[in-house]
Amino acid sequence: MVEKDSRLPLYYQLMDILLEKIESGELAENDQLPSERELCETYQVSRTTVRQTMQELEKQSYIYKVHGKGTYVSPRTYNQSLVKFYSFTEEMKKAGKIPTTTVVSFEKINCDSKVAKVMDIPVEEEVFKIVRLRLADQEPMLYETSYVPVKDFKNLSSEELQHTPMYEIFRTQYNVNISSALESFMAVSANKVESEMLNIIEGAPCLMLKRVTYDQSKVIEYTISIARGDKFTYTVELK
Repeated sequence: MVEKDSRLPLYYQLMDILLEKIESGELAENDQLPSERELCETYQVSRTTVRQTMQELEKQSYIYKVHGKGTYVSPRTYNQSLVKFYSFTEEMKKAGKIPTTTVVSFEKINCDSKVAKVMDIPVEEEVFKIVRLRLADQEPMLYETSYVPVKDFKNLSSEELQHTPMYEIFRTQYNVNISSALESFMAVSANKVESEMLNIIEGAPCLMLKRVTYDQSKVIEYTISIARGDKFTYTVELK
């Protein structure tokens, strides 16, 4: 309960109580919060206090409102550190989620000049173009387009990518180990295809991630990912 004689403002105390419920899992993602009236009665506070609490929680993205329906716990966002190399599959497992992959398309193409320049290979060299949808607990998170040199991964197939992480295939079947990766970021709006694949509205804010992955000095993968802006935050450590 809130303490009326505490030096802490009542709205701040109520916010702490609700945050503890959210962070402990008592209130899960997309759970509906009690109404203003119920919160007033439960914690013996005014509607003004409750509204101030809700405004602050919404401002900090802990909750969201649906007009005419109520207030809900926001889905969890994933904070990805950029200090070291990371894998979507491993990061989702660490977060307690079940990662899955849907291979949208898999084809062998002759690369254009743009891809050739990034991958440091001749124009028209054969590459696999792989489009994948990455999910966590069956919720779409990333829409990825990858380019991989055919000459280095001749037997790569859509079927194995459906069930096995790409980097694991590289390591176990081709004895290729990732030594480094260069990643760049840009804010974008989801186009029609991306919005349909990620189950978000067209024009929703997203991050475009471009990753060039190396085995020593050789490029083994070039991937362009569209990450949902409401699901990911990225942290860079500056020293």
